Amino acid sequence: MYAIITTGGKQYKVSEGSVLKVEKLEAEKGQDIVMDEVLMLKDENGNIRIGNPTVENARVIFKVLDQAKERKIMVYKYKRRKNYRKKQGHRQPYTMLRVEKIEG
Repeated sequence: MYAIITTGGKQYKVSEGSVLKVEKLEAEKGQDIVMDEVLMLKDENGNIRIGNPTVENARVIFKVLDQAKERKIMVYKYKRRKNYRKKQGHRQPYTMLRVEKIEG
């Protein structure tokens, strides 16, 4: 059984027990999250349900494993002959999730 969900403007194919790295969600570590934006669902029998835009009465339950940041990316701006230099770092926050259950 697997599902295709959408979160953070991206789509992910998930199955029970899989670990997923998504854009930062407002949740505590160890908390359960329910997502009901399921775009497609395939059950054990091979039956496929496609949503319009989402599948009704389908949801995916996640457990938050971690809230962290990516490695630092350095951004450097430079304009020749103008003595303009700007160095800046960026670390994108993300959330690690584990799929506990797919319902639908």
